[in-house]
Amino acid sequence: MESLREKLAAPGRFLIGSELVSTRGGMAEGSALKARDFLRGLVESPRVDWVSITDNAGGNPQLAPTALGKPALYAGKEVVIHLTCKDLNRNALESEAWLLHSEGFNNILAMTGDFPVAGAGGTAKPVFDIDSVALVSLLRHMNEGLDPNDPRGGGKRARLGKTSFLIGAVTTNFKLREGEVMPQYAKLAAKIRAGANFIINQIGFDARKKCEQLAYMTAHSMGDTPLIGNVYVLGARVAQVFHEGRIPGVVVSKELNDLCQKHGTSPDKGKGFFLELAAKQVAIYRGLGYRGAYLGGVHDIAAVEKVLALEQTFSPDDWKQFAREISFSRPGEYFFYARDEATGLADPSRRAVLPEVKSHHTGLSYELSKLAHSAMFTPGGAISRLGNKVCSSAKDPMQGPRLMRLVEHASKVALFSCRDCGDCSLPEIAYLCPESQCAKNQRNGPCGGTRDGRCEVDGFGDCIWLRAYERLKSDYTADQLLAHTPVVQDQSLRGTSSWANNWLARDHLTRPAPAAPPSVVPAKPPVKKPIS
Repeated sequence: MESLREKLAAPGRFLIGSELVSTRGGMAEGSALKARDFLRGLVESPRVDWVSITDNAGGNPQLAPTALGKPALYAGKEVVIHLTCKDLNRNALESEAWLLHSEGFNNILAMTGDFPVAGAGGTAKPVFDIDSVALVSLLRHMNEGLDPNDPRGGGKRARLGKTSFLIGAVTTNFKLREGEVMPQYAKLAAKIRAGANFIINQIGFDARKKCEQLAYMTAHSMGDTPLIGNVYVLGARVAQVFHEGRIPGVVVSKELNDLCQKHGTSPDKGKGFFLELAAKQVAIYRGLGYRGAYLGGVHDIAAVEKVLALEQTFSPDDWKQFAREISFSRPGEYFFYARDEATGLADPSRRAVLPEVKSHHTGLSYELSKLAHSAMFTPGGAISRLGNKVCSSAKDPMQGPRLMRLVEHASKVALFSCRDCGDCSLPEIAYLCPESQCAKNQRNGPCGGTRDGRCEVDGFGDCIWLRAYERLKSDYTADQLLAHTPVVQDQSLRGTSSWANNWLARDHLTRPAPAAPPSVVPAKPPVKKPIS
C-alpha cells in the first residue's frame, strides 16, 4: 500500500483526509459503535487517502486514538494519530511515540492541544511540559536516533534505533490582530525548522486568508512543505458555538453566522447548503494549489462522499467565484498582503498598508530589562565572568551567594511575577514570563487559541506572544521572534537560581547541545497483520 509520505511526495496529487473525533467510554459504547461505522466507511472509500483521529479534542477526556485507529491501520488505510501536550509530560509523550512506532502508526499530528475543560471529579490539571514545536523536535530526534544521554552528563549509552514518523503540525492565520498573525507565521517557520513534514491549517472561512497562508509560505522558504486545507462542515448550531468563541482558535464572523442561522431554518435544516459550502472550500484549496483537503465536522461516510461528489461537479475555474463568496473576514482584520481587487484574494507582490498601531506593552520595565540582560548575561562579559566565579565557589552553586539569590528573587518577582523555574526564557519572549503570564507555558510561540488577542483562558489578558511581538516591533527586531532553537525547559532546575544557571552554563540558553547523530540503520516498522 502507498504510504501518506509517498502520496505527499507525488507531484500534482490532491489528497483527501477525514477527521474522526474519538468518543468517551469503551469500544462497546453506542457512540464508539457509531464512530466505528464511520471509520469503516472511511476505510472502504477509495477517495479518502487517510483518516485522522483526535486526542482528547476540545480538552475533554476521550478514548485513546489508537483504539479506533488499529482497525483502519490493519485494513491498510493510512492513519494520522493526533498527539498533544496538554495531558502528557515529555516522558509520557516519548513513551506514547514509541508505542505508536511499535504498533505501526507512523503518521503523527503534533499539537500543543486545547486547555482542559473537563475530567472525572472536575476539570483536569493541564500539563504543557513541552509545546508543539518541542514535540515536533522530539519526534524528529527519534527519527534520527534519539540520544538517551544528558549532554551535560557524559553518558555512554548507545543511541536508540531510528523511528520513521511522518510529522504533521497545525497553523492558523485566521486571527484579528497583527500581533496574533505574525507570531503564528513565526511559529509555523519554527515547526518546519524543527522537523514538521506537512502542515494543516486551522478551521477558517476566508479565502483571502487561505491564499495568504500559501503565498506567505512560498515567499518565506516554506513552500516545499505540503500544506493541507481544513474544511469544516458547519451546521447552524455549531456555527453559533464558533461565533460565540466557545471553541478556542475557531472564528465564525457575524455575517457567516447569520447566513448559517438563516439556512438552518430550511426544511432540511441547511444540510444541502452546508455540504455545498464545504465542497466549495475543497475546490478553493484545489484551485489555490494546496496539496489536499482535510474534512472535519462530519460523522458519517455519506456526508463525506456527498461533499467530494459535489466538488467533482464544479468546473475547473468555479473556485474563483467561490473564493469571492467565502470571504468572511472581520472588520479591522489584519492581512500581511494587500487585496487583489481582480480576484478578491491576496496579492503576494504587495504588502498591506495599515495604520501604525502603537504598542501598549513597552515601557520603562522593558527598556531596563534589555539593558540589565545585556550587561549581566553577555557571554564573556565582565559581569558574566564574575558571576561564574562567584557562583561556582558558593556554598550552594545551584543557588549562588545568599544575598545575590535574595536580590534575584525579589527583583524578578516584582518585575516579571517570576515563578522560579530556574531555566529562564525572559530574553526570548521580550522579557515576559511564560510561567506566570501564559496559561500553557508556551516558550516556542503562541498556541492557536487566542480570541482577538486575548488568551483563551480567563484571567491571563493579552497573549504574551502578541505583547512580545509588539515590543520587538517597536525595536525593529520583530523578524527575530522565534529565531532561537526550540526551547525545552529543564525541570531539574526549578527552584534554583536562573542567574547562576546561566553563568555556569546549566540553562537551555548555555548548556552544550547534543552531538549530531551518527548513521543509524532505521528500525523496520512492524508488519501489519489482520485481527480476527
